[in-house]
This record gives sequence, C-alpha cells and structure tokens, in this order.
Amino acid sequence: MEHCCRPIGVFDSGMGGLSVWREIVKLMPAESVIYYGDGKNCPYGDRSQTDVIKFVQEAVDLFIERDCKAIVLACNAATAMSVDYLRHKYPDRIFVGMEPAVKPAALNSQSGVIGILATKATLEGSLFKETSMKFAHNAKILSCVGDGFVELVEQGNENSQMAFDIISKCVEPMLQQGADHIVLGCTHYPFLAETISRVIGDRNVKIVDPAPAVALRTKSLLEQKGWLANKDNKCEYLFCSAADESYKAKLKQKALLLIDKYL
Repeated sequence: MEHCCRPIGVFDSGMGGLSVWREIVKLMPAESVIYYGDGKNCPYGDRSQTDVIKFVQEAVDLFIERDCKAIVLACNAATAMSVDYLRHKYPDRIFVGMEPAVKPAALNSQSGVIGILATKATLEGSLFKETSMKFAHNAKILSCVGDGFVELVEQGNENSQMAFDIISKCVEPMLQQGADHIVLGCTHYPFLAETISRVIGDRNVKIVDPAPAVALRTKSLLEQKGWLANKDNKCEYLFCSAADESYKAKLKQKALLLIDKYL
C-alpha cells in the first residue's frame, strides 16, 4: 500500500483519546484512522509501567499489522510510561505522544499561576517534570490528580452534578490561588470541559487542551515524509478495543456524535 493511503493509528486507555481523534479528523479529513481504545484495562493512571507497556504493545501490534503510517499515543499516562520504549524498539516508526500543555499556559499566564489536571502517572513522569522545569520555572504550578475524572467520561457522566462536585474539589482551590490557565493533562478531560467551565464561572480563566497541537504535530511529521493522503482519498474509520463488542460499539457511537457536533 502506498504510504499516503495507509491509516493513522490512535491509541488510548479508553474513550478519552477520541478528543485527539476528533482533532486529527478535523485537520486531516482525507486520512483513514484506526482508533484503539483499550477499555478493558482503563484507567492507566495507577497502573505499573510494566503493565502499561504490555497494554500499549497489544495496540501497536495491531497498528503495525494494519500498516499504520503513524501511531498517536493519545494518552498521557501511556506516553509517560511507554513512548521511549516504543521509539527505541521501532526507530523507523512515527510515534506522536502527549504531554500536558505546560509551555503555552506558562507563556500566556498573566497571574503566573497555572493549574494542571492530570493522572498520577503523568504528574510523576519525567516528561512532565522536564517540561515544567524548562518552560515553567518562573510560574507557580498547581497540580491535582483527577481522581474519578476518567471514570466520569467512560460512564457517560461528563455533565452530571456528580462530575461538577468531583471537579470542583480539584479546580476551585486552583482558582482561589490565582490560576488563570487550567491545563487538561489527560485526553479524557476535554470531555469534561463544559463542566470545568461551569466550575470556573465568570472568572477569566482559560482551559488549555493539547489535542489540537498533537494533531498539528502528526500532520507536520506526515508532511515531512510526503505521506499525507490525497484530498480525494476515500477515508475509513475503524474502532478496536481489548474490551468486548459492546465497548467497541460505544466508541463508535461517541465518535459519530463528535462528528455530528464538531465536524
């Protein structure tokens, strides 16, 4: 198969990576995309690195079997624990990872205080620590593990009163300390953006979603290789999972809703 006709693989622990899938589809509508949402082992935030590498490897094996031209790890925890391993094992493959958007938040903050919502694995990962030291050394970073955030999205409770109460416990203390940017450090969290906005209220605070930047990075790497699909390419979307058929059906349904709402 010609490089330009090969699909892009997008991986996440569950449904959260559809926030990145959405941006890739918006930016590159001619591209075929295979989405793999683990589902069976979600969430990854408290998993060991050994376990996460095993889970990611299963998805990567499928992507390689399907001849994907780029693999996007649309999961901050998976990126933190496996991207170095994957790049070492497959040096000729394109891997695009996630990291909390600390840099744009720190550069654009007027108060000098930024909030980071992420999983434990992401906040303890070397990538987050290195990025924070490099780009946000003059900023005050307030981090919070989003306990229960992933489960809210997986269970379809993004806009519930329960979601508002859980999110408030993390976000309200950040706002009280002067945070003017809230960084979404997990791909599940953009699906909670409306509820986060309700918690913020009329305060002048920006929610930072790294997904559009990841889509741009993916496009840039494919352009460099000359691997972008032709504009008249008939694209296809495939949804896979380590979970059962009902979970795959939920992935597809959520993706179709995103197409209807945003595309």
